[in-house]
Amino acid sequence: MNKPVRHISVFVGVLVLALLVQATLLQFVRGNELSDNEHNRRTKIATFSQPRGNIIVGGEAVTGSVETNSGDLKYKRTYKDGEMYAPVTGYSSQIYLSSQLESLNDKLLSGRDDKLLFQHTTDLLTGKKPRGGDVVTTIDPKAQKAAYEGLGKYKGAVVALDPRTGKVLALASTPSYDPSVFAGDRTKDSDAWKKLEADKNKPLLNRALKDRYPPGSTFKILTAAAALEHGVVTDINAKGDAPTPYKLPNTTTYVRNDVQTPDCDKGSLKSGLQWSCNNVFLDLADKLGVDKMRETAEKFGFNNPKVDIPVRAVESIYPKKLDRPQTALTGMGQGSLDSTPLQIAMMTAGLANDGKLMKPYMVEELRGPDLSVLEKHKPEVMEQAVSADTARKVQSMMENTAQNGTGKKALIDGVTVGAKTGTAQHGVNNEKLPYAWFVSYAKQGDGSPVAVAVFIDPEGSGIDREEISGGGLAGPIAKNVMQAVLKK
Repeated sequence: MNKPVRHISVFVGVLVLALLVQATLLQFVRGNELSDNEHNRRTKIATFSQPRGNIIVGGEAVTGSVETNSGDLKYKRTYKDGEMYAPVTGYSSQIYLSSQLESLNDKLLSGRDDKLLFQHTTDLLTGKKPRGGDVVTTIDPKAQKAAYEGLGKYKGAVVALDPRTGKVLALASTPSYDPSVFAGDRTKDSDAWKKLEADKNKPLLNRALKDRYPPGSTFKILTAAAALEHGVVTDINAKGDAPTPYKLPNTTTYVRNDVQTPDCDKGSLKSGLQWSCNNVFLDLADKLGVDKMRETAEKFGFNNPKVDIPVRAVESIYPKKLDRPQTALTGMGQGSLDSTPLQIAMMTAGLANDGKLMKPYMVEELRGPDLSVLEKHKPEVMEQAVSADTARKVQSMMENTAQNGTGKKALIDGVTVGAKTGTAQHGVNNEKLPYAWFVSYAKQGDGSPVAVAVFIDPEGSGIDREEISGGGLAGPIAKNVMQAVLKK
């Protein structure tokens, strides 16, 4: 072979080798990436070529599929009680893709998951059409209904957990939306989406997981736990030394209490929680210092960017750098502190479970179209946030607050209830209506089966500032959710 021909042969060989390498990369290395690309029309056609598997609540499907009778996207998603369950399910749309459980489990629901390979092989042999699998949630339908209907006209969120396991029993956010109205690919679906996006009340926002708010006085139960755990307080009944009004350290600013009672002036930790005395908790946070306050907050889940249930919540923030007055303010749940309602529910559940924080989860199991269990969740301990002794002391104070203090709205006949109210300042110089919070748990012989956090933003509701309180607005909702779980 002469030299020019040999060069051409080598060059052609290199080109063929390059094509083989590229084909291999595309098929085996980037195959999944390209298959899952949102712009891949074939994937979208496959996703909507058959009825989708369902999301299950309380043994019943809250989703469905219906034939479109047009185009190559043959089926679209439908939702039962869509507004109530949207914060749980998310949406599946032929135009706007998917979110939350619909997105995280898209391959299973659409029947494209490798876990269904055996099922697909069987279907092929028997002539059945491929089917998607189901996602079985932990949601209690009665608790979800109590949460959603309780929020009513208000912007807000409710999260209920089983402290013993971490199961999410209710996850509500209002105002909400019906995912069915933009599930298709027609002009009306696009118009419905645009209307929701333009709504100033943000119905597409999952307030339970995806937004943060100052927790107000609900955070005082964590400050109390930190003070006990670090030995700043050893006797919850011992008189303190924090006067009222309380002067923020290194400032000329005085902070007063909402409840006017002599029990707050140099009050004990127990009376401080009972009447939500700001001075007591400002002083405790100052004595603990930023590092110990942050350490305790982080053990309950703050500053964790990966709280997945499996939908990821935004990170709740206890700042790493605070001066003395800012640190003191966090003791009463104000200042630079921000939290999701999920995080506040986790904090409450951890204390109700003797200090053991369980990882919250919303999916009980994944199952195939033949109802076989493909994956089943096992409860996991996230952290021993505080000692059992510390947690039980906080429980005793929360139960006293429910019986004799500001938490009476959550009391249930024949059940031991612990509670704490919260009203958080909102806006520059508190010019907006304050947020209303309420946390509570119910206790039975085998521990606490339910802990609840209720958050309400009354802005735009027409309610007067003087009528806003955590106990008055949010307390009854927490009670109804707990009763639904307890079947009382």
